[in-house]
Amino acid sequence: METNSPFKTADNGKNAAIVSYFWFIGWLIAYFAMYKDNQTELSRYHLKQTLLFHLVSTVLSWGLSLLFVPIILATDFGGIYYILRVVQIGLFVLWIIGLIAAIQGEKKPIPLIGDKAQTMFPSI
Repeated sequence: METNSPFKTADNGKNAAIVSYFWFIGWLIAYFAMYKDNQTELSRYHLKQTLLFHLVSTVLSWGLSLLFVPIILATDFGGIYYILRVVQIGLFVLWIIGLIAAIQGEKKPIPLIGDKAQTMFPSI
């Protein structure tokens, strides 16, 4: 069996699912280099989930930073800094949960956004 893609293996989409968790660049590699030629339910599930996760985490991280940085600089209230860190730690925990599910080859939703992601992005 001859393949055109160096990423094409009989992995049932598991490799694409795992790679999609590594920020937008990993998602793009997983989608264009791995998923397009080997579309599976597992890879589709995780691609949808990680796309929404990456969008939400980027908006939250940048949005909260842009909102709170002027407050932190103008005052001595460092407690807002800890709020940012708690949000970032929460996002990291959600990312780990999704990544572990992809490594195990499971279609397990990330809490808070996993189920919503499956109804979004119908073209994936």
